[in-house]
Amino acid sequence: MKFTNGYWLTRDEYDVNSPAEAFSAKQNGKEMTVFAPYKRIKTRGDELNLGMTTIKLTSPVEDVIGVKLTHFDQDTHGPSYKLNNLDPDVNIDITDKHASLTSGKLSVNFPLRDEFDMSFTADGREVTSSKFKAQGEILNHDTGVHYMREQLSIGVDEKIYGLGERFGNFVKNGQEVRTTNQDGGTGSEQSYKNIPFYISNEGYGVFVDQPETIDYEIASENVDRVQFSVAGQSLQYYVIYGPTPQEILHKYTQLTGGIQLPPAWSFGLWLSTSFTTDYSEETVMKFINGMQERHIPLDVFHFDCFWQKGFEWSNMQWDRDEFPDPVGLIKKIHDKGIKVCVWLNPYIAQQGPMFEEGKKKGYFIKREDGNIWQWDLWQAGNAFVDFTNPDAVKWYQSKLKALLDMGVDCFKTDFGERIPVDDAVFFDGSDPKREHNYYTLQYNQAVFDILAQEKGKDEAVLFARSATVGSQKFPVHWGGDCLSNFKSMSDTLHGGLSFLSSGFGFWSHDIGGFEDGPGTPTPDLYKRWTQFGLLSSHSRYHGSDVYRVPWNFDDEAVENTRKFVNLKLSLMPYLYTQAAHDAAYGNPLMRPMWFNFKDDYNTHTIANQYMFGSQLLVAPVFNSEGNVHFYLPAGKWTSIIDDNEFYDVPEGGKWLTKAYDELSLPVLARQNTILLRNPKAVHADYDFTKDLDIHLFDMQEGSTTVAVVNQKGVDAGHVTVDRSGNTLKVTTDGLTGNATIYVHEDGQTTKAALDGTTATITL
Repeated sequence: MKFTNGYWLTRDEYDVNSPAEAFSAKQNGKEMTVFAPYKRIKTRGDELNLGMTTIKLTSPVEDVIGVKLTHFDQDTHGPSYKLNNLDPDVNIDITDKHASLTSGKLSVNFPLRDEFDMSFTADGREVTSSKFKAQGEILNHDTGVHYMREQLSIGVDEKIYGLGERFGNFVKNGQEVRTTNQDGGTGSEQSYKNIPFYISNEGYGVFVDQPETIDYEIASENVDRVQFSVAGQSLQYYVIYGPTPQEILHKYTQLTGGIQLPPAWSFGLWLSTSFTTDYSEETVMKFINGMQERHIPLDVFHFDCFWQKGFEWSNMQWDRDEFPDPVGLIKKIHDKGIKVCVWLNPYIAQQGPMFEEGKKKGYFIKREDGNIWQWDLWQAGNAFVDFTNPDAVKWYQSKLKALLDMGVDCFKTDFGERIPVDDAVFFDGSDPKREHNYYTLQYNQAVFDILAQEKGKDEAVLFARSATVGSQKFPVHWGGDCLSNFKSMSDTLHGGLSFLSSGFGFWSHDIGGFEDGPGTPTPDLYKRWTQFGLLSSHSRYHGSDVYRVPWNFDDEAVENTRKFVNLKLSLMPYLYTQAAHDAAYGNPLMRPMWFNFKDDYNTHTIANQYMFGSQLLVAPVFNSEGNVHFYLPAGKWTSIIDDNEFYDVPEGGKWLTKAYDELSLPVLARQNTILLRNPKAVHADYDFTKDLDIHLFDMQEGSTTVAVVNQKGVDAGHVTVDRSGNTLKVTTDGLTGNATIYVHEDGQTTKAALDGTTATITL
């Protein structure tokens, strides 16, 4: 939202007041409050007929400083994000001339009785600041709506990332962003997952603690600043110092909630019925058997909307015409070692049997006249479950428990974005403007909690579309309704990397694209998206009106699927170890290049490739010609698909353009990588310490150790490589079975056996 007319003028409809000085400060325990009037105070008479902003400074986590700007002190009517307070030590220093609060390395500083300047400093430098006229207390005198605004300065080479799932340019500079969850697909400025948290390549992040819509102007209205504003009388935000992106996300998730590690089986291939296709028990078993006949491992089968009767979603009841014996069907699927997922949403159609029950008990969002809030979008007469009502939560969960008792393993929690704001009344009196984005947290928590209750937290997993702050506690999330074309495939990756830069650990997308348009995805698109999908943290075939089984495309699609499913399963000792460690620290498994190569500025704008864990680089193919334009930072890189693909990149990094056939793409291990694999894996959940291949890529002088976790994500073994000249000594502990060592050195591969727990290899 823009309030100015160019740099000098204010737009006609707005009155803007800004702090002119920090007049005084006081300490209250570990809090500091600064009083900032809207003009300089030179005489006692200047104190009359004058507004001010009260600035409250706190620190809930070390290296994190909270700032609350208040004009009029008015109550809000929930909900609010549930934040953790770790109660770190702080130092508050107030003199006649300055005031500061320090937490860890981060300080906020004010000159008193001088031109207003609120600066954040760490490690001897200014990280960001709120300069003179940056803050605003604003009234639209035409509408009577009041706003609070902040503008934080950015530097010459500074770049801004995050703000949830955004499908445009990965670098957010120059963009306007509104954090309102909307069902807008993956090709517009709208997003299913709005997270009011951004991260800077200058070593800090900013989380705006407001669940309602926030308007961002990111080096747009004022090109030297990131602006954010909300309607109301107060604005709360937190500055988080890293300085690395990994540390920033660690502290952000300490504040907003840790990332939950999903069960290992969820990392395997998910196959869906697709959306509007015809399917029955016969169709489902035909697809599952078809995958097995073609030796394509499958870990989860997903039933989309029409497992229920049309016009009745979500009624939580099987369509008995198509699925006369769901318990028997689920058992058949389980007997093949495959989990079962079913689709649901929080909207209850008027025709469905749940509607009358929910209406009678008052479990739906209402209008101000007391009637249920309904519309005909999605299903006729849709009502919305009111998750602010504890009894409604228990009721909804009871329907899910009945499905779990049948043998269902997990749920796809679709929707949760189109939650009414106008003329809406919630059970607990929550402000609908604040409830709109927050609703998805309540919805997904209700589903996750019943899964955790019935199956154990380690086995609980969702496949969710909408998200807000804290939703990282309820994985996994997928990217929503993308189009079946190469550009949308690229947009999907941009959205994923943006989302994963916003405090989330795990992410998926519809392999092949969701919306087919005329015809089906082309075979080349299907194969390229399959590669990308199986080199993402979670992998699901799904579409709208076309089945996504590979034999519907061509024989090479079958081979391609088999190859990349097997590749991912073989990598699970590496992937699940990385996932467990990253989740524990609040970091994503997939991450943008600059996270791992912060000092290489070439990586700071790259969004068409990514790191898969800390050691593997993936560059998907986004065109039918098979050409990939990708960047390699300095060092040695070796393909894990083709041993003949090796690069020794000099200082400064290197851009390459190379063509790949439809069974390949760049998947490169960086030097000094110990990559643990099991090429015989047939599911994603297996003993990650047994019968491993140990791949060593251009090991450097000295000692390097990696862990490997068990199926619960706990360290269970280690591999250590000590290099001295041309001699490598490999030592293991906690591994069982047979292990083979492959040494990849300057594009050449040497094979060796592990003798017990050690091996010595001379190159």
